[in-house]
Amino acid sequence: MYSDALIFLATLLDSGFLLFTSIYFIVTISDLECDYLNAASCCKRLNSFVVPEVASLSVSCLLLLIGFRWLLFALNVPMLAYLIHRYYNVPSGNIGMYDPTEIHNRKLIQYHMKESMVKAANHVVFFFIYLYCTIYSLVAAA
Repeated sequence: MYSDALIFLATLLDSGFLLFTSIYFIVTISDLECDYLNAASCCKRLNSFVVPEVASLSVSCLLLLIGFRWLLFALNVPMLAYLIHRYYNVPSGNIGMYDPTEIHNRKLIQYHMKESMVKAANHVVFFFIYLYCTIYSLVAAA
């Protein structure tokens, strides 16, 4: 029983990190939109969090798979698949998922902002699901 609580606690912490990164993306993109940041420093900041975000969500999915939480695993896989798809389909010549030369030319700021909002909403929902599951598994174990 305590193994379930540990799995949910780890996924809760992981979800908290993912929520932080989503909020960081929203703030950074809005700073770029308001011209508080230049495109190069904004994209450098955002690209530094792409791999940790994918790795963190992968760890959450792996923990849910190990803990036989099939429904939660199945609900997390689409976001993981989307992030992996975006990571591996970066156009050649770009410095990363966020490229300073294209972010203004193609009006990608609005797209990245919407994407970050959807990711933040997803991570908020799962944060509270994992919080509930952690509390429930601790109460059930006692």
